[in-house]
Amino acid sequence: MSEQQGLGEQALNKAAEIGLSSQLDEVEKLDVDIKTDPLKALQGQVDSVEIAGEGMVMQKDLRVEKMDMQVDSVAINPLSAAMGKIELTQPTQGKARVVLTAADINRAFNSEYIRQQLQATKIEINGQQMTVVPQQVDFQLPGEGKVSLNANIRLQETNETKQVAFTAVPEVASGGQTVTLKDVQYGDEQAQSPELTKALVDATSEILNLSNFDLEGISLRIKNLQVEAGKIALIAEANVTQIPSA
Repeated sequence: MSEQQGLGEQALNKAAEIGLSSQLDEVEKLDVDIKTDPLKALQGQVDSVEIAGEGMVMQKDLRVEKMDMQVDSVAINPLSAAMGKIELTQPTQGKARVVLTAADINRAFNSEYIRQQLQATKIEINGQQMTVVPQQVDFQLPGEGKVSLNANIRLQETNETKQVAFTAVPEVASGGQTVTLKDVQYGDEQAQSPELTKALVDATSEILNLSNFDLEGISLRIKNLQVEAGKIALIAEANVTQIPSA
């Protein structure tokens, strides 16, 4: 929060920070920076809104290492602004950058949501429908634009443990809502099942579904992604109909 901000901006910032925090299970750091001046606010205009968060735990126990969002030229209700709240009078667009680490994605694989999804997906192996129970999942971002996964999976019906290992190249899916894995390369395990691999590929895509990171009034659409050693950054367009406030 800038020392140069007026009391009106500080009140709006604080209200937005409280509103956003209320939608998160956990957050390590959250700053909202609303740039305007009293005259523009009275006219229903805000120059920009910047949101910067770290260690944000969203719905389904998905953690985001970092999220930065900026929206320019925001039209607001001046009466609401006078009461310390931001109420948009028309939708607007901005840009966002969401960063997840390999640890964040491993946390998601061990979340109850993803485990239940995997167990709810019946997989046919050797003509028999099997229930998948993940035992250990090790997701890595080794660099060179790739992801890798090594997992031990128990088949509930036979109590047999299978190993699944693969590397793949993530790409933005059509429509920009999620990420798909292309060029899937199997690991050294010769007997691993393509069906099991597909289940884990699909689970990875579900974790990287941007709707998981939507906040009330803010939805994201992936424009690009950057895969580096240890982290993946999703560059997105933000469609904003409302900025949560206290």
